[in-house]
Amino acid sequence: MTLTKESRKTVADKFSQGERDTGSPEVQIGLLTERIKYLTEHFKIHKKDHHSRVGLTAMIERRKKLLNYLKSNCNDRYKKVLEKTGLRK
Repeated sequence: MTLTKESRKTVADKFSQGERDTGSPEVQIGLLTERIKYLTEHFKIHKKDHHSRVGLTAMIERRKKLLNYLKSNCNDRYKKVLEKTGLRK
């Protein structure tokens, strides 16, 4: 399942740097985090859904690459994203 338009809007508003910012690494990390949270809840019910699990690992790797990019280029933005998402690194 994908995120609804309203939930994408709220996540984008939470992480965006400007009014129409939808593609910055912060927003992408926020959206991936929401989808990952949804899928982890999905796997608590559907333990044998291995096809979706492959997609989950791909999302986790994509988020990891974006976090590494932020960490190497702009450390203060990286720390803000970690605080907002609740991720630990």
